[in-house]
Amino acid sequence: MDDIMRPSSGASGLGLASVFPPGLQAIYGECRRLYQDQPNPLQVTAIVKYWLGGPDPLDYISMYRNLGCPAQEIQEHWHYVSFGLSDLYGDNRVHEFTGPDGPSGFGFELTFRLKREPDETAPPTWPAELMQGLARYVFQSENTFCSGDHISWHSPLDNSESRIQHMLLTEDPQLQPVQTPFGLVTFLQIVGVCTEELQAAQQWNGQGVLDLLRSVHMAGGPWLITDMRRGETIFDIDPHLQQERVDKGIESEGSNLSGVSAKCAWDDLSHPPEDEDDSRSICIGSQPRRLSDKDTEQIREALRRGLELNGKAVLPPISSQRQNHDRPQQSVGHLQKQQYSRSRKNSLESESSTAIVPHELVRTRQLESVHLKFNQESGTLLPLCLRGRLLHGRHFTYKSITGDTAITFVSMGVEGAFATEEHPYAAHGPWLQVLLTEELVEQMLDDLQDLTAREEPILPKEYSWPDKKLKISILPDGAFDSPLQ
Repeated sequence: MDDIMRPSSGASGLGLASVFPPGLQAIYGECRRLYQDQPNPLQVTAIVKYWLGGPDPLDYISMYRNLGCPAQEIQEHWHYVSFGLSDLYGDNRVHEFTGPDGPSGFGFELTFRLKREPDETAPPTWPAELMQGLARYVFQSENTFCSGDHISWHSPLDNSESRIQHMLLTEDPQLQPVQTPFGLVTFLQIVGVCTEELQAAQQWNGQGVLDLLRSVHMAGGPWLITDMRRGETIFDIDPHLQQERVDKGIESEGSNLSGVSAKCAWDDLSHPPEDEDDSRSICIGSQPRRLSDKDTEQIREALRRGLELNGKAVLPPISSQRQNHDRPQQSVGHLQKQQYSRSRKNSLESESSTAIVPHELVRTRQLESVHLKFNQESGTLLPLCLRGRLLHGRHFTYKSITGDTAITFVSMGVEGAFATEEHPYAAHGPWLQVLLTEELVEQMLDDLQDLTAREEPILPKEYSWPDKKLKISILPDGAFDSPLQ
C-alpha cells in the first residue's frame, strides 16, 4: 500500500524525543538558523519510510513561513525543505556511507519557495508531492541535479490551470551548504517557470534565465519565489529581455543544452541488412531488432565513453508521476549537470565538443542515405540543435527513451567523431552520427522554420534534402509506441 502523506509537527516528525541522527541533525540545524521562531515546523512525512519499503524517498519535507524582506521587495512565502536525498543516518540503510569528505548521499536536498496567498494560514502540501516525484527520479536513475538544470514538466505544478508548468533549479539563496559526518549537503531550490522561459533556458542556458527572473520582481525577484498565479512571462513583462538578452546570448554563446532524451528513430535507406541474425544491424530498415544483452551493454559503454567528457550532461526523462492515465504522456526532462556535481550513474550526453571515441567492440558503418524520425516535441528542438549548437562548432544528441537508439548531430569542428566530411552518416551499432556542413545547416534552418511556429503542424510532416540523401520526418507520438522503435 502506498505511503500516506500527512502534515505533522516538526518535533514528532523528526523523532527528536528519541533518536536524532547526525545527518538529519545537521540539516535541521541549518533550518533552525534561519527559523529560530519555528523550531517545530509543519511537515509532510512518509508514513512508511523508503528504507522500510515505502515508495517515497524523502522521509520528511519541512514547511516554514518566511516573512521575506520588505526592504528588498521580497514577498512573504512558504519555504519547503526536503530530508532524504542526502544521507541522514550513516548506517547504509538508504545511502552507501562513503565517509565525510565527499557528498552526503546524492549530495543535496531540494527546497521550494511558494508565494503565500493572503488568505492562507497553512502551507499547501502539493509542493511536497512534487519534491517526492523529483526525488523518485533521482533514486531510480541515480543521476543528480545541480544549479542551472531545467525540467520540462508540461503540466501545472499544482494541478491547476497555471502557466507555471516547468522548473529550473538553482542554489537556495538563504540555506548554506552544511558539512555532516556523512559528507557535504547543498540546497537546490526548485523555481517554477512558464513554457517560454523554459524554452529560453533550452536555447540559451538555465543560469542566464535565472538571472533574468531574479531581475523581475513579478517573476520571482532575488529569492526566486514561485507565484502559481503569475499569468505573464518575463518576456511579457519586459519584451526587451528576449531580444537584448536571450537572442544576443544565443547568437554569441550558443546553447548549453547538448542533448535530450527523446522519441526518435532512424533508418538506413542505403540497403537492407545483410545478415538477418546480426543483432548489431538494429536501426536498419523499417523494423529494427532488439540488441542482445551483451551488445546492449557494449553500446551503453560506447555512449558513456564517447560522450562523458567533462562531466556536464543531460539526464533521462522525468515523469510527473500523475495517476491520471488519460492525460498525455509527460514530456522529456532536459537537465544540465555541472562538472562539480557527482553522478552515480554516467549520463549519455556531454557539453564538450571533443574526443568522441567509438567503442572497438561495435562495428562502425558508413551509410549513403538516412531517414531520421522524431516526435513533435523532439522535432521542435531541431532549430535549437542547428542554430545553438552546430553553428557554434558543437554537437547535439537525441537519446531514445524507448531503447538504445541515439542520433548525434556533429559539426565540422567536433574532433574525434566517426562521421566525417567524406562519410557524413556513420553508425556505431544503434548510435548514428550525422555530420552537417555550415552551408547545409543554414539551408535546413530555412526549411525547418515552421517547426517554431505557434500553430501545431499537421503530422506526419516530412522534410527532404535529396542532394544530401537526408530525410527527416516529424511523426505523432504513437508512431514510437512500439518497443522495437
